[in-house]
Amino acid sequence: MTSQTIHLVGILGAGQMGAGIAQVAVQAGYRVRLGDVSLEVAQRGKIKVGGGLAKLVDKGKLGADEAEQLAQRITPVGDASQFAECDIIIEAAAENFELKAKLLGHLSSISRPDAILASNTSSISLTRLAAATSRPAQVVGLHFFNPAPLMKLLELVRATQTSDETTARTKAFAESLGKTVILSNDAPGFIVNRMLIPLLNEACFALQEHVATAEAIDAGAKLGLNHPMGPLELADLIGLDTVLSIADVLARDFGDPKYRAPTLLRNLVAAGWLGKKTGRGFYTYDTPGAKKAAGGAA
Repeated sequence: MTSQTIHLVGILGAGQMGAGIAQVAVQAGYRVRLGDVSLEVAQRGKIKVGGGLAKLVDKGKLGADEAEQLAQRITPVGDASQFAECDIIIEAAAENFELKAKLLGHLSSISRPDAILASNTSSISLTRLAAATSRPAQVVGLHFFNPAPLMKLLELVRATQTSDETTARTKAFAESLGKTVILSNDAPGFIVNRMLIPLLNEACFALQEHVATAEAIDAGAKLGLNHPMGPLELADLIGLDTVLSIADVLARDFGDPKYRAPTLLRNLVAAGWLGKKTGRGFYTYDTPGAKKAAGGAA
């Protein structure tokens, strides 16, 4: 099987990442079944995709009729059995090993024998996830970056058990999405997050220790390091709960204190201030596009 014979893509998880991946897939010409814990949640995910396509229409990058046709390529589903006919299934659930292992194990029992089972995990061991399935040779990591429709990179992670055939098939599919694909063997954080999380943590430590304001820290990274976004605003975009989850995985699996999460980050997550998706993190987001430092964060 090559990417040319992949026609039907299953995506389990219709949140921010799952909806973004669905948009990428339909824009690349694939049909998608988008699922979640219920049909209602899956339908909300399709609405998110419609919103993303509408933005492209507003920018003149897509015609209104074409956007409507692309949206119709997505079928919301509320039952995992609806993935049985999919050629590749991408798990895009929360960054939690037990949850992902359970979902992938179930998918391996109901999907086609030749289907690829991919996880969008950003830090969890693919080898452990593959071991939770009945056919680990067909399990692989496809780490999309947020927002998936805009980010050009796709990290392909090979578990210890992943076969050469699965790797080749998945790489061909990933490239058909128009992404630049980098290959990583299975190690905590893979390539990008292994480099990124210490940066985000250190920026948070600097804020926690009152070294500088959030704006100054982010300006330092943007103007001094030529980064397109500052580390604190990037953490808000990723989701502070996700950043904390990845930091905890790295700290545990490497046993290295450089990956430890700051108390400030833990407190923000405990308060439910998770960044842009909740309207408050290191910054507050009262209206779309409006950002200001969150008082009392430091």
